[in-house]
Amino acid sequence: MAAITAQEVKALRDATGAGMKDAKNALVEADGDRDKAAQILRQKGLSKVATLEDRENNQGTVAIARDGNVAAMVQLKSETDFAGKSEDFVALVQKMADAVLADGDAGLEKLADELDTLRVTKRENIELGTVVRFEAADGSVLDTYLHRQDGRGVNGVLLEVVGADAEAVREISLHIAFAKPVALTRDEIDPELVEKARESFEELTRKEGKPEQAVPKIVEGRLNSWYAERVLPEQGVFGEKETVQQRLGDATITRFAQAVIGS
Repeated sequence: MAAITAQEVKALRDATGAGMKDAKNALVEADGDRDKAAQILRQKGLSKVATLEDRENNQGTVAIARDGNVAAMVQLKSETDFAGKSEDFVALVQKMADAVLADGDAGLEKLADELDTLRVTKRENIELGTVVRFEAADGSVLDTYLHRQDGRGVNGVLLEVVGADAEAVREISLHIAFAKPVALTRDEIDPELVEKARESFEELTRKEGKPEQAVPKIVEGRLNSWYAERVLPEQGVFGEKETVQQRLGDATITRFAQAVIGS
């Protein structure tokens, strides 16, 4: 076969992010076929990346795409903010959000190879986090909010409400970004977490020396406060006394989703 030139090695490195030695060896193995060499590097890289799956990855990027009454949000996790805010990383996450907007989860399947290439290039534990698509019903108000930092989305919200105006819904979206609720109703919270909270409050109340007959009522009050920190309609708007549901009046929150980097 023909000798592998420095220009060929450089072109493969630029396309894949591989080291000089790895790029040259792949070209030799592929008899100079650049596409085949890239595939060889990709497969070897994925094998190495698979060993990183246990590493913490609370960085990354959030992207939102919207068209009328349909919106999609995608979170892609990385180990470092250096990777998460890089141009190619941010661009792919936006591409994923656009794909989910157009085709739902099936849109992501078309980008599987690009995601694998990003994993190999960054050499980090990169995986999908939140992936959600809302198609608002007629008469509903759909709102999206994305807080950006260092050129990437770091806190995204989708919210659908019936019976409220756009301004009121936007305020609640901003509240969600601030308060980070975990559920729309109490029933959505893991019963085991509720039971652990109840047991903790019972133990605390008894340690405080409260009369035994008063313990159930005190515990219930503390548990209600615990719920109010987590359930969206029960939260105080931006930490104020008035709750989200009180602010919305007769309007109903249909659903919400949030994706936050660093949590």
